[in-house]
Amino acid sequence: MKKISLALLFVFIIVIFNSFIKKQERVLVFSKTMGYHHNSIAAGNIAIQKLGKENGFIVDTTTDASLLNSKNLKQYNAVIFLSTTGDVLNDEQQKAFENYIEQGGGFAGIHAATDTEYDWPWYNKLVGGYFKSHPKQQNAVLHVTDTAFIATKNLPVEWKRWDEWYNFKSLQLDGLHILLTIDEKSYTGGENGDFHPMSWYHDFGGGRAFYTALGHTDESFSEPFFLQHLLGGIKYAIGK
Repeated sequence: MKKISLALLFVFIIVIFNSFIKKQERVLVFSKTMGYHHNSIAAGNIAIQKLGKENGFIVDTTTDASLLNSKNLKQYNAVIFLSTTGDVLNDEQQKAFENYIEQGGGFAGIHAATDTEYDWPWYNKLVGGYFKSHPKQQNAVLHVTDTAFIATKNLPVEWKRWDEWYNFKSLQLDGLHILLTIDEKSYTGGENGDFHPMSWYHDFGGGRAFYTALGHTDESFSEPFFLQHLLGGIKYAIGK
């Protein structure tokens, strides 16, 4: 009887463990570059893996665009474009990613994710805008425009920090929920005027998309406020 009881207990533990694994959220961090390669990608991968361990989601990382296929994408709650640059997906991969979002998948874009796929209009709408230019790295003041959203609720309302500050073109403002704006009077080189968005989110095409222009430097990925901001965006993309 003891052997039977132990065997049943073992089976029960395995079933519970497998059930837990299946329920865990999973994200794919994609960081292929076909232009400028940010050194902070390495720090970003490490930081996101750490966030996953601390917050109960699994993190896979890759630069292999072939993994963005319909079969493989089904296992992910969200895909994170970590400072991707240039034309990173072929036509088949683009279609697979469109289908993934349409079926309820999530997207999170970090920094140079807007310096990506300039000839793919669907992506422009998903990510929310395209990179235009940037001045030298410097301190600037960010304003939190949504103090209730998961990615900004714990940030200072006026947040001064050092980074590389993007100017944008082709902003798709209709439907975007703006989370952060930058005060162009607080630094030199801003080109978007009094309303200069730096982070946003929106429900899009059946799925969810979050973007933050922050995260150029290695130091960003050890900065507590930035990590809170990033984690909130990832959680939104996952669907939490």
